[in-house]
Amino acid sequence: MRIAVCEDCVEDTLLLKHYLRGHDVSIYSDTCSLLDDIDNKKIQFDLYLLDIFMEDSMSGIELAQELRKIQEEAVICFISSSSDFYREAYDLYAVQYLLKPVAEADVRKLLDKVSKSLVRKREPKLSFQSRGQTGSIPYGKIRYISSREHTISIFTTDGTVWEYKGRLSELAVQVCGDTFMRCHQSFIVNMYHVENMSGTGLMVAGDWIPVSRRYYIGVKKRYLEILFEEVD
Repeated sequence: MRIAVCEDCVEDTLLLKHYLRGHDVSIYSDTCSLLDDIDNKKIQFDLYLLDIFMEDSMSGIELAQELRKIQEEAVICFISSSSDFYREAYDLYAVQYLLKPVAEADVRKLLDKVSKSLVRKREPKLSFQSRGQTGSIPYGKIRYISSREHTISIFTTDGTVWEYKGRLSELAVQVCGDTFMRCHQSFIVNMYHVENMSGTGLMVAGDWIPVSRRYYIGVKKRYLEILFEEVD
């Protein structure tokens, strides 16, 4: 994870750098240097840790306001010795507010939270149009896709079934690869949701999905590969 720390206290900076070991961390002792790198060098960070009380002309709150203008979806965490700025942090959609002295456990929770959010944002999504509206579903939430009479049905992990008009062959070109595989003329399956493969079928969330002879060898090979991935 690429992290920017804007903190003018040397002791606090060293502590944060220790907590953030293993990540790509850039340290800034003043707000202008950080803004200069973002604006002129076009550098963006996955997470900004901003001290609210800075000795130079701009506070951490004001810095965050500038960051929002440049990078609307910037992930910001404030660090402060005072809890007086919770409201301002809330208005700026800060992901966290850490009070000094900052505990390593709190930093670890923050990193885990941001890391999971980044994974969700980077996960590919299937886009479609249903009843005049455009929708998108992350690949991980799709169990399998079926087709009948040119109607595509997307079965998701929360039990919702989305339908739209389309051809499964065209969809297969878009999504099939390591995650999704065509297993039948009428079915595409997310192989990471397959619970069991037996005979000529796949068990997915209690539903039995047929595997035709045309796709059997490739589907079985991928099923076994995923089993070994889980063992590792």
